[in-house]
Amino acid sequence: MGTSVGSSLTACSKLFSLQRLAQIVRAQVVVETRGTPVASPSRSGVFDQATDHRVDRFTESVSFDRRLYAQDIRGSIAHAEMLAKVGVLEADECQQIVMALQDIGGQIRADEFSYSEQLEDIHMHIEQALIDQLGDVGRKLHTGRSRNDQVSTDLRLWVRDAIDRVDQRLCALQKAFVSRCEQDADVILPAYTHLQRAQPVLASHYWLAYCEKFDRDRSRLIDCRKRVNRCSLGTAAVAGTTIPIDRWDVAERLDFDGIVSNSLDSSSDRDFVIETAFVLTLIAEHLSTWADEWILWSTVEFDFIQIPQEFCTGSSIMPQKINPDVLELTRGKTGRVIGNLQTLLTLVKGLPLAYNRDLQEDKPPLFDSFDTVEICLELAQPIVEGARLKRESIAAGLENGYLDATTLMEFLVKRGMPHRSAHHLVGQIVAVARNRNARLSDLDVGDFQELNSDLDESIFEVLGVQNSVNAFLSEGSTAPGQVAVQLTQWKQKLGMEAS
Repeated sequence: MGTSVGSSLTACSKLFSLQRLAQIVRAQVVVETRGTPVASPSRSGVFDQATDHRVDRFTESVSFDRRLYAQDIRGSIAHAEMLAKVGVLEADECQQIVMALQDIGGQIRADEFSYSEQLEDIHMHIEQALIDQLGDVGRKLHTGRSRNDQVSTDLRLWVRDAIDRVDQRLCALQKAFVSRCEQDADVILPAYTHLQRAQPVLASHYWLAYCEKFDRDRSRLIDCRKRVNRCSLGTAAVAGTTIPIDRWDVAERLDFDGIVSNSLDSSSDRDFVIETAFVLTLIAEHLSTWADEWILWSTVEFDFIQIPQEFCTGSSIMPQKINPDVLELTRGKTGRVIGNLQTLLTLVKGLPLAYNRDLQEDKPPLFDSFDTVEICLELAQPIVEGARLKRESIAAGLENGYLDATTLMEFLVKRGMPHRSAHHLVGQIVAVARNRNARLSDLDVGDFQELNSDLDESIFEVLGVQNSVNAFLSEGSTAPGQVAVQLTQWKQKLGMEAS
């Protein structure tokens, strides 16, 4: 038996080693195989010594910025077409460049493109591939631009697309919550403050609360997108260019709302990255709040909700466990998104104008925040759609916790009693009920009159959670009529058919 176990462990160890090796190989930058390696593009003729090979490995960013390839090609095509318009390129040269760039994009999409540490980033890879195809015609493309404005433009294009994706996922999640409202229309839940039972609310009121949070997130994304959607291309390295370019033409071709006005600012600006990361952080925070609440609700102690089992996992030792791991990881991954924002804030805190190589490090935290929030949103929608409220369990304990106490207090206020007097009296009534292990509605009128002789049978009109919910009046409250109005408004806002 010992030999068998030892052999199994050895085999597992070898398998793990091979798998790990494969992961490392896949993660590494593939070495360029198209002829003689090209010198680093940042080293012009002024240098008389080659770059240390360790510097190539230290400074490369193509291992993570290659995901900007589509935006780089689109921006380069717009730049080439503008150069042709102003007469810097001949029409046939522009056509050659556009066709070659489209071909390069196809190679990258098909995973048939090779990468080299010596070419540093995706921008130089695409330009070098263009030069390999077209020679001197390809060398003309970079006229009137720098990698500084090129990178900024590509990143703005990528962030703009990513913002739109996140907004669509937030909208889908809102629709999932709205769809639950009619399904759970007759369910009343205890609302909590300080994690203590406070007042009764309709389940649909709960769901619409999350719609409000995610709507603020969407509003922030839209507002942030306005500042993202400015074209940097043409500001060049730091001071602009003497080439007679047309920046507005490029902006129009790339669907930007306008151009970045100051070349110094353009070269150094990463406000749009940080602002986007902040909005993503708030989205993650809201998802974490929701996840944490449903984790609690799914426990035996609360027993309010059943999470769809396809989004849960088991235990390696306890066969009865159904763990809400997706919700827990949603809560946990929020820490990554918060950390990414902190990284970006620290990255730019002391940089002098204008461009500094530090800014290369803006992309990993930004990409990770988008990736993390997007997968959390992708999983949140089906969890919301598939979860089931445990109605019997909720109803069995709903009258516990004196959820109707505030409604009783306000009933007394409406009858002319000062607020603080009513607050004190109801506190005394609750103390009597608690000492008897009874609900407020279990007391008889004599019990109330012992504390205040003016009380009569009418107080029972507001006791009990259903009466309490029905008593609400204020706009935005959990009153059934108010919730119905809000639900109709949300359906209209989200383009959902009214029932």
